[in-house]
Amino acid sequence: MLVELSVTNLGVIAELRLLLGLGLTAFTGETGAGKTMLVEAIDLLVGGRADPVLVRPGATEAVVEGRFVTAEDREIVLSRVIPAVGRSRAYVDGRLAPVAQLAEWGRVLVDLHGQHAHQSLLAVQAQRRALDSFADSPLEALVAARAEVARLDAELSALGGDERARAREIDLLRFQVRELEEAAVTDADEDEALAAAEDLLADAVAHREAAATALDALTAEAGALDALSGALGALQGRRPFADQESRLRALVAEVGDLSTELRHAGEAIDDDPERLNAVRTR
Repeated sequence: MLVELSVTNLGVIAELRLLLGLGLTAFTGETGAGKTMLVEAIDLLVGGRADPVLVRPGATEAVVEGRFVTAEDREIVLSRVIPAVGRSRAYVDGRLAPVAQLAEWGRVLVDLHGQHAHQSLLAVQAQRRALDSFADSPLEALVAARAEVARLDAELSALGGDERARAREIDLLRFQVRELEEAAVTDADEDEALAAAEDLLADAVAHREAAATALDALTAEAGALDALSGALGALQGRRPFADQESRLRALVAEVGDLSTELRHAGEAIDDDPERLNAVRTR
């Protein structure tokens, strides 16, 4: 409940102080008397937009203060300062506060009814409180019933939903099983084997060329094998290099084996478009 309102330099109002009592208070007067400014002042107290044009001409700032008493009989003072230049300031019980805090208090303390004003009756919580108050019946049983419904819903969900949901899931599973059976999938790693086969067949020509290039680098004249054999011949029979000679001999043998494997691997790659198409289809 608003019990006192103080307004300074707001629009046509130079200075105003109102003490409000219980019951209905009506503000009347001719156009331009400042009735709208009173509503604007209250709107500013509950977080409304602070426009510098509201400041009275010639003044540096407008000040609005309101003293309220809550349903718990607690007294609270909300204040708003609107400078002619710059951002507005908000206060709660004399302490600086964000405008959002005024809006929070406004939802509890004030209900403005207008075309573009705060209307608490649109809030679900307010509607529920009004309905509960009108019904004037104990809510304990309703609260317990809602808790029981929530528990049963959770239990039903854990069991897999309702019958229609289970039927849909069973149909989907049957369809998937049928697809697997028709595809005759017996190897869990078949997709990886197919991917490897596709890579081999799709790039068969390039694979063979790569093998040939590597083989040529190893076995051609002045290639790696010739260079290693030359190094082995230079060290052969010289005691200070016995260990190195042994390692070079092993390298020559390894390169020889590698060259043979490369030749066989390259020759084994076939360019087979039909096989490639079958793999991709699979």
